[in-house]
Amino acid sequence: MLHFELVTPEKLVRSEEVYMVVVPGTEGDFGVLEGHAPFMSTVRDGALQLFRTQGGAAETIAIRGGFAEVNAAGLTVLAESAG
Repeated sequence: MLHFELVTPEKLVRSEEVYMVVVPGTEGDFGVLEGHAPFMSTVRDGALQLFRTQGGAAETIAIRGGFAEVNAAGLTVLAESAG
C-alpha cells in the first residue's frame, strides 16, 4: 500500500494507506503506486483521484494548485486548498 497525505496551509486533510492516487500535474495527470520512483511535480487545479483498492471505485477530491512529492515514505500533495 502507498502512504498518502494531502496537506493544505490550514490542516492535514488526509493521511491514509491507499492503492493508487492519480494527481492532476501541470504537465498532465500521473498515477502513483507503492514503490514509485521519487520525483516532484507542480499541481494544477483539478480532481485528485484516490483508489483504496485495485480495481475499486475512485474517490475524487477537488484541489487547487500546489506541489506533489513522491519519496520512499509515499506521496505528499501540498495543495493551496482541497475539498
